[in-house]
Amino acid sequence: MNRKIIELKSGIKAHFINTDKHKTDLTCIILTTPLKRENVTKNAIIPFLLRRGTEKLPNQYLINKEMENMYGAAFNLGIDKTGDNVVLKFYIETIANEYALYSEDILKMNIENILDIVFNPLKKDGMLKEEFLQIEKENLRKVINSKIDDKDSYAFERCISEMYKQEGFGLYKYGYIEDIDSLTIKDITEYYEWLVDNAKVDIFVSGKIDEDSLERLLLNNENIKKLNPREGYYIKNSQNIKSKDNIEEKEIFESMNVVQGKLVLGLNIGYEDENLQAIALVYNAILGDGANSMMFQNVREKAGLAYSSKSTFVKQKMNIFIRCGIQIDNYEKALNLIKVQLENIKNGEFTDEDIEVAKIYLISSIKNIEEEQDTEVVYYIGQELSGTNRSVEEYIERIQKVSKEDILALANEVTINTIYFLKN
Repeated sequence: MNRKIIELKSGIKAHFINTDKHKTDLTCIILTTPLKRENVTKNAIIPFLLRRGTEKLPNQYLINKEMENMYGAAFNLGIDKTGDNVVLKFYIETIANEYALYSEDILKMNIENILDIVFNPLKKDGMLKEEFLQIEKENLRKVINSKIDDKDSYAFERCISEMYKQEGFGLYKYGYIEDIDSLTIKDITEYYEWLVDNAKVDIFVSGKIDEDSLERLLLNNENIKKLNPREGYYIKNSQNIKSKDNIEEKEIFESMNVVQGKLVLGLNIGYEDENLQAIALVYNAILGDGANSMMFQNVREKAGLAYSSKSTFVKQKMNIFIRCGIQIDNYEKALNLIKVQLENIKNGEFTDEDIEVAKIYLISSIKNIEEEQDTEVVYYIGQELSGTNRSVEEYIERIQKVSKEDILALANEVTINTIYFLKN
C-alpha cells in the first residue's frame, strides 16, 4: 500500500491510497470545520440536504439510478465529532475498473458524482430546496430525540458535555432541538456556501489507482476549479488542549426512568510526551479496554459490580472515559473499586504479561485498519487533523516500544475530572 498526498489548492488536499487489497474503489470527501454552538445544528442537517439532489441529478431517484449504473455503487454519508471539529463525510464505493464488463471508467464516474453531490447541489433561485429542508428538519428532530434511547451513549455524551461546557468537544454532533424550527433555507444556504469556501477539504481515493491520472482528473474537474483557496479553517487536534492541572473532581447525578445505572468517569491525562498516544493506548488496554483488562476482570467478573465495563482513550483531548452499567444501589461500591484499579496501575501492580497481552490486542486491531477502506480513510483523516503522517507500520512500532516505565509515568499523571451517574 502506497499513499500520496497532493495539495490541489490551499486548504484542499487529495489523498491517494494505492492498494491491491480490495476489489472496490472508494472515494470520500471530508469537510472539516470547528464545532460552534451557533452552527452545530446546521452542520448536522447539511449532509442530508446534499444527498437529496444535484444540478445534474435533481432527485434521489436519479442519484440511486446513477448508483445502479455504476454496478450497484454504495453512496453513504456521515457526521463525526473529532476533538473540537465537526467532520462531514461523503462516500461512494464502486467496483474497481478492472471488473467493469464494458471497460467503463467507473472510478471517474465515482469521483465526478461525489464531487457533484458535495459541491454542485440542486438549487432554486440561488437557494437550496425549501421542500428538502422541511423533510430533513423532521428527520433530524427524530435523530436528536432518539439519543436518549441509548442510555450508555447518552451518559457518555452527558459526561463529555459537563467536562467541556465551553468547548466544541462538549457539543452534541447532531445539534439541538431548540435550533431546528428557526432554521430557514436562507440560513442553511448561506452557511453551506460559507462551509464550501472555508472548511478544510480532504478528498480520499482508495483502490488500484493511477495517481497521476487522478490528479489530472481532479485538477480539471469543474467543481474543483470553482473552489477558492482557503486557510482550511479547523482546529488541529491537541492544539486546543488547555492545562489540566489542579482541576477539581466533580460528581454529577442525573435522574431518569432507568433500570440500570450508567456510570461514566472522565479522566484527564496531564502529561505530554511525543509517544503519548501509544503509551495511553497500552495503559487504557490494561485498565479497561478488552476482556483481559483490570476493569473487566476485577469490577465485572470477580466483584460482579458491572453488567458492562469498558474504557476509551480520546487522543484529541487527552482523556480516558470509563463506562460501566451497574445496579443503581452499587454506585459507591463500583466507584470505589474503579478507583482501586487506577491506584493499582499507579503502584505498578501489573505484570510484563499484562503489557504484552495489551500490545497484542492493540496491534491486532491496528492491523485491521488496512482491511477496510473506510476504516483506513478514518485513520488517515485522524493523522491529517493531528498534523502527523504516521503509517500503520509506524503506529505499530510505537506500540511495541512502550515500556512499563512509560505506563507508570502516564498513570501517575491521570486524574479524575468528572464522575457522571445516570440513575432512577
